[in-house]
Amino acid sequence: MTASGTAPRGVVNRYRLLALVALGAVAVLVGMLVFGNLNRNLVYYLTPDEAVARQADYPDGRRFQLGGLVVEGSVATIPQGVSFTVSSDIGPAGVEVPVIFEGAPAQLFGSGIGVVLEGSWRAGTFTSDTMKVKHDENYRPAEQGTT
Repeated sequence: MTASGTAPRGVVNRYRLLALVALGAVAVLVGMLVFGNLNRNLVYYLTPDEAVARQADYPDGRRFQLGGLVVEGSVATIPQGVSFTVSSDIGPAGVEVPVIFEGAPAQLFGSGIGVVLEGSWRAGTFTSDTMKVKHDENYRPAEQGTT
């Protein structure tokens, strides 16, 4: 301390520098937490068009997500789950990908419904074990007598 009761200029500058370094470290940590976790929580999926075009990038066994519409009349029950076809378009112009889903399908699953599947290619067929069904926010109660 100086005679006037204040700290020497060098000590104040040192504390100011220490505060700036600490503030910078906190900012970097917060940025890493926010943006690092954000990237892991985003859901990316390929459309059937993209999946077929990039099939060489995803060899048999490499997992990815595939999203599209279930083709009308393509759903068939098989011993290990459900077999169906997914298309990126409703019309005949869309690329279609055969899918085998292993397990019990989601309750809202059916023809014409949007789905996001996680799985891998197996000999030209997409084999999935995880299914997410896309739906709108409109609730429609079950019809009388169907329960």
